[in-house]
Amino acid sequence: MEKLSIFYAFETKIDGYSHFFTKSSNADQLNSSFYLYKCPNVSNIVRSVIQKALKSDARIGASLIRLHFHDCFVNGCDASILLDNNATTKIVSEKDAAPNVNSLRGFNVVDKIKVAVENFCPGVVSCADILALAAESSVSLAGGPSWNVLLGRRDSRKANQEGANTSIPSPIEGIINIAAKFSAVGLNITDLVALSGAHTFGRAQCRVFSGRLYNFNGTGNPDPTLNITYLAKLLQICPQNGSGNALANLDITTPNKFDNNYFANLRNKKGLLQSDQELFSASTVTKSVVNKFSRDQSAFFQSFVESMINMGNISPLTGTKGEIRSDCKRVN
Repeated sequence: MEKLSIFYAFETKIDGYSHFFTKSSNADQLNSSFYLYKCPNVSNIVRSVIQKALKSDARIGASLIRLHFHDCFVNGCDASILLDNNATTKIVSEKDAAPNVNSLRGFNVVDKIKVAVENFCPGVVSCADILALAAESSVSLAGGPSWNVLLGRRDSRKANQEGANTSIPSPIEGIINIAAKFSAVGLNITDLVALSGAHTFGRAQCRVFSGRLYNFNGTGNPDPTLNITYLAKLLQICPQNGSGNALANLDITTPNKFDNNYFANLRNKKGLLQSDQELFSASTVTKSVVNKFSRDQSAFFQSFVESMINMGNISPLTGTKGEIRSDCKRVN
């Protein structure tokens, strides 16, 4: 039976610009008990592999949630981000797209999760669902909220590198463009701010934000929205003639903990990425949400869970569509 979708639209304004958002209510819903009989321990298996990985790599949680994010923004949550180049199957990998190349990480841990899951439940759990489960485990293991992950996705047999180049929000984009990219996949302004809150842990390379330090928008000066003391620290981490590979914490306060300090940093002009700081400094609409989440961690956690579920519902392959890959890097 063909999947039915009911769409509704609503309008919001970002500082005078109108944006229309759509959300879908699918008759063929994902559900949290999808593997109850076929692989009941899948969540624990995923969590166990990530716990082991965290012992040697404090960044892995943030890297895994980013994989899920970058996957869902291109043709939906279908694990297309995990596919390697393959001339035989005509796969042109999304890994080599501009937002991903030399940036995304954690693929080796996903492979380890897949092997562990296959040992218990061969041919049952999709790589797309593994990414969704890994994102939840990564957040909860870092002190953030836990939620029942909706499951039942299947894996794509193709990748879309061109889509990855154009659809994934960039850390150097303005708020209007980023909001438009969220709108294109049915996510609203609260989703945008809440999901940006995932930058409460993890790191970023200097090359991603160094333009803010030395020559912001071609002015020859630093970004005026950067706190002066914070700017001085970043200049030490990222010298002008450096390699650009040095790492800075996305959250200067509690870099390995999932909490709401990220939003307090934005209010103090200590957002690392341009896309972060603009949530507070460039839009009155997003600024009000930042202020709310900064004051109330419970409100942030609740909205974050809702937004993760919304994102995980972007165009999943279900039923007989796609496949269950035995190796996340290649089609069967």
